[in-house]
Amino acid sequence: MADESVQGENSEVEEETSEKNPEEDSKEDVGKDILDFLEAKFSGSTFDAEAFSDFEDELSITIKPDSIEEVALLLRDDEVFKFTMLVDLTATHYPDDDLPLHLIYQLYSIERNRRVRLKVKLQEEQSIPTLSNLWSSANWMEREVFDLFGIDFSGHPDLRRILLPDDWGSHPMLKSYPIEGKGERVYEKPQRKEIGE
Repeated sequence: MADESVQGENSEVEEETSEKNPEEDSKEDVGKDILDFLEAKFSGSTFDAEAFSDFEDELSITIKPDSIEEVALLLRDDEVFKFTMLVDLTATHYPDDDLPLHLIYQLYSIERNRRVRLKVKLQEEQSIPTLSNLWSSANWMEREVFDLFGIDFSGHPDLRRILLPDDWGSHPMLKSYPIEGKGERVYEKPQRKEIGE
């Protein structure tokens, strides 16, 4: 009888905890303060926002290209958020999308221990303002993205290739780039010299 009563109490506790899952509740509101803040400042500047399912403290926001500089400056200088570090800047290519190039900025607030990911979707050969005037670390990161994806960062102080030779002529991280290359560099196999020749 005692065992049954204990089991009954445990089942009631389990039902209560299953109804109130703090992880699910917190994920619904992840970054809502950031999103509301940006939408109030830049009406219509965002496309969509979503929280990562595996990191409750991270938020991904897709914004329009012409808003990136103002949004980044606001997130960096705002006293509430203080996203003072540009951790990473990279890109991806989805050739079947209407906007195939996705530029990704990873921001981090050291003081608040929060992260936010800004995404910008671009047409091929569409330019976007540089953020090297906001974060010096963006300088080489933008050069790498330009080198590998061909994205032009307008206003960059020194936009040139950083990994490949200047005369490479193409951008190898695009999906249209063949795996074997386009023949930019053709190496002839050296002939083996036999002993006695």
